[in-house]
Amino acid sequence: MSFSANEIAKLFEDRGGEFLSSPSLISDKLKNIRAILFDWDGVFNEGSKGGNSQSGFSEVDSMGTNMLRFSQWLFHNKKMPACGIITGADNYAAYDFAKREHFHKVYFKVPNKIDALNHLDEVHGIKPEEVVYMYDDILDLSIAEKVGLRIFVRSQAKVLFSEYVRKNKLADYITAYSGGDHAVRESCELLMGLNGTYDQVVKSRGSFSQEYQEYLAERNAPSTTFYTVGKSGLIIEHHVA
Repeated sequence: MSFSANEIAKLFEDRGGEFLSSPSLISDKLKNIRAILFDWDGVFNEGSKGGNSQSGFSEVDSMGTNMLRFSQWLFHNKKMPACGIITGADNYAAYDFAKREHFHKVYFKVPNKIDALNHLDEVHGIKPEEVVYMYDDILDLSIAEKVGLRIFVRSQAKVLFSEYVRKNKLADYITAYSGGDHAVRESCELLMGLNGTYDQVVKSRGSFSQEYQEYLAERNAPSTTFYTVGKSGLIIEHHVA
């Protein structure tokens, strides 16, 4: 069974999602996407911190990120999208997740997040318009203003900020669910549906097909590279144990 863009829109709107760009426009934008970037706190979780300042993730969202990467790999004729996390914090749960899932990049303790996006362009040749970014708060706006596709993770408490995002058109889609309620999985399923690969992704992963194994081997080949802001104020590579 395949879903049309209108059917997808209704399914997500019925659950409370908001399209600030049309589903057809989001589909068009996906044709140019070469990188998938995530904020961490408030996106993979509700943003709570304990004494060790850690905030975790769920396997539901983890599966979503992997399937979205597989989906884009298929959509772009087996070209692997870059995948990364940009966070202003120092969070080992995020580092462990990125290493386990073989994300290409983690930018951490970057107070002005646009610096990370600029570094991705300058060093790796990935243009802002080729990036999809999932985010939830004010520190992410410098990136949201520049990238090609923006997913804003809903929080009922951010009443005025949510209106600010809407009025200034700083998102293409606002999730139905919050970061603590699997908004990442919701976003990944939406994008897989709108690039037309959802059924193929599910069937191929479910059967552990040769095509999925080819993708997985390529996905797992590189190790994660970590970056932070050095004493000079510039982005530098920095090992994380």
